[in-house]
Amino acid sequence: MNFSFKFPAVRGVQAGSEYYISMVPMGLLGKLFSENTDNTVLPEFRAQRKLNESRIPEIANYILKNRKTYVFSALSASIDGDFKFISSQDNENVGVLEVDMNAVFLINDGQHRKAAIERAIIEDESLANETISIVFFKDEGLARSQQMFTDLNKHAVKTSNSIATLYDSRDKIGVATNTVINRIPFFKKFTDKEKDNLGKNSSNLFTLNNIYKANKKILHSDCSEEDVEFLYKYWKNVVDNIPEWNEVMNRELTKKDLRENYIVTLAITMLAFGKLGSYFYEHKDVNMENTLKGLSKIDWLRSSKNWENRIIRSNGKVVNNDEAVYLACNKIKELLNIPLSLEEEHREETLRRKNGK
Repeated sequence: MNFSFKFPAVRGVQAGSEYYISMVPMGLLGKLFSENTDNTVLPEFRAQRKLNESRIPEIANYILKNRKTYVFSALSASIDGDFKFISSQDNENVGVLEVDMNAVFLINDGQHRKAAIERAIIEDESLANETISIVFFKDEGLARSQQMFTDLNKHAVKTSNSIATLYDSRDKIGVATNTVINRIPFFKKFTDKEKDNLGKNSSNLFTLNNIYKANKKILHSDCSEEDVEFLYKYWKNVVDNIPEWNEVMNRELTKKDLRENYIVTLAITMLAFGKLGSYFYEHKDVNMENTLKGLSKIDWLRSSKNWENRIIRSNGKVVNNDEAVYLACNKIKELLNIPLSLEEEHREETLRRKNGK
């Protein structure tokens, strides 16, 4: 090799083959990895998926908005060309990876991160001096590169939305949701903070993600300290006035019976409660505490005519769509003597026509 790139690196072994880890300045990524914008190449002749341009601004904004706290995992790349590893005198696995300048670097995993970093550097040039780790492998042809891409992505396990919300300290509504759950004994006892879906025999009744989604319907975007207190007061009043929830808490009703016979643990119902909460949030002059006492008089049985063709089909199946959230909330508002908006009235008229009434 005549002219070469030199990367301080650590050598390791996987599946009998050497690989190398190096910290590379972000400003060099565009020079190391050539742009491959030819999306006309058939997938069987590519070692990567097509670049999804819509993801790049989202990731770039994540970097720029969290300039002091952002974090990225390593990129994975193959070297198509000549290279050699020169060990240091003190440790044979620590040294310098020399790569011929005519070699080609191919990203096996991390193309969107790389593109987003380049986009972010345009707005904040200081990022060019920060580093990201790259795991280098020897390129062994298209088939091997395709297999590496599959192996690196196929076995990745996506975190649940619930645990992502639990751990995300930047999401103020998520933090508020966790605070409210911990302050209300019923939610604290029966909310799963890890799973997004509960089995029929689960010891929990709700997921953190579902209550979070309900709170998003109440607040829509940001969350102040006053909003946290509002969420607490709202959900405390809801919990206090759902008889079946209190019966479960007092062991007068089993969780199995609650799930099978009532709608008050359905995700769609919790979202309807969220939409109901937005009414009180937007109408602070309404006496929320007195109004929500009416929840105790509502028939929450699945078999009730209240929910027929709103969230329960004639065959007993649950409807899971945005329209069901509106229609369930409409019925709850009607039973609480809360006036419907013009949009809600229109949805009710559409439902009446659909039911032939």
